[in-house]
Amino acid sequence: MSTIRIRARGPASKYVIWARYRDPGRWPSWAPHVHAVRADGPLRPGLEGEVFGRFGVRARFEVLDVDESLGRWTWAVRRGPIRLRIEHEVGEGIAGLVISGPALAVAAYAPIARRSLRRLVAR
Repeated sequence: MSTIRIRARGPASKYVIWARYRDPGRWPSWAPHVHAVRADGPLRPGLEGEVFGRFGVRARFEVLDVDESLGRWTWAVRRGPIRLRIEHEVGEGIAGLVISGPALAVAAYAPIARRSLRRLVAR
């Protein structure tokens, strides 16, 4: 198992950043690897769904915890036997995350997550 922390700073307010996280339908607007998301509502504990990536890649997810007052949420993303736990944190002009899971999967996802966070805070 491996863990990595990533942060990005930009001009977006914490309220704008949180709004972009809160609505899974908006994830493709800032996460270039996400083509579409199927989920039955806004971010909340127990929310389950599926992320559809480019080139036919699909992954199931479950939101484990949400604390809007602290600007934090955690989810588990699963593709086949690979499971990542991703903890998100939002502040004024900043978004960060901690990815935990199999070392190879964490290493492969880290540059994708870094690019997405930059886009999340940029606008």
